[in-house]
Amino acid sequence: MTDHILEVRNLKKHFHLGGNTILKAVDDVSFSIKRGETFGLVGESGCGKSTTGRTIIRLYDATDGEVLFNGKNVHKLKGKADKDFRKQMQMVFQDPYASLNPRMSVGDIIAEGLDIHNIGSAKERKERVHDLLQTVGLNPEHATRYPHEFSGGQRQRIGIARALAIEPEFIIADEPISALDVSIQAQVVNLFEKLQEERNLTYLFIAHDLAMVKHISSRIGVMYLGKMVETAGSNELHKNPLHPYSQALLSAIPIPDPEQARKRERIILQGDVPSPIAPPSGCPFRTRCPKAMPECAAAMPPLKEVEKDHFVACHLY
Repeated sequence: MTDHILEVRNLKKHFHLGGNTILKAVDDVSFSIKRGETFGLVGESGCGKSTTGRTIIRLYDATDGEVLFNGKNVHKLKGKADKDFRKQMQMVFQDPYASLNPRMSVGDIIAEGLDIHNIGSAKERKERVHDLLQTVGLNPEHATRYPHEFSGGQRQRIGIARALAIEPEFIIADEPISALDVSIQAQVVNLFEKLQEERNLTYLFIAHDLAMVKHISSRIGVMYLGKMVETAGSNELHKNPLHPYSQALLSAIPIPDPEQARKRERIILQGDVPSPIAPPSGCPFRTRCPKAMPECAAAMPPLKEVEKDHFVACHLY
């Protein structure tokens, strides 16, 4: 069995908006995730990171490219193979208020996957739901309540319990902490780490917060306007960001030490993010890049390995 549980190859997801207008939400993205690791995916709002996650799990059909999960192309699976794939990969959604059915009790929400895959008897499913509630820090008696009776952090724990119910190998966490209070965010991230250790889970962790992504991720991919511009180990990216966009993102992370914060050079990007409907020619970041060169307008640089396990898409290298 391959060391990589997930391989994304030249993935594209384009949306047709009527007429000849096409929004290239994800455009030729490639990366891989090793079994048991956490791969963080970061970038500004609208860069395509959530669409990437949704296309990997097949909430969206891919326009082009391949997603290989345990060596199988997920966009070509049918019948039993498709059902098995859905059991192995689950998703925790960004909005804990919109992702839970308000008409279903918490117990029914968590047990839905068990029902679909016909796992266990009614009694066993009930016991499994109670165990999962305790696993995510809630009480078994919460199973009879409804989503509106819980806080945002508790709802996100219910979403995590639902994702764990059918014992997946791989979880896509789509900005799972962005809608939560800061005090709750750390609790949820610690829960993800604890579950990974106990269950040997692999995560694709999508987020805005670079400091949090550094804390939880083994490797990080940086996206800009539908393109992957840099991937590296978490510590390597923070010590030695190569792409000018990565450098600007990292310079924006707050530093708790006022002395260090004063010494640090803050990179302020000029201009606005271009429209994904009409992106610039060549490198999409060139219109805001302080190091842009004439060749940046001519062609999009390929994502290439410039140091061991450190890939960057930039004409500077």
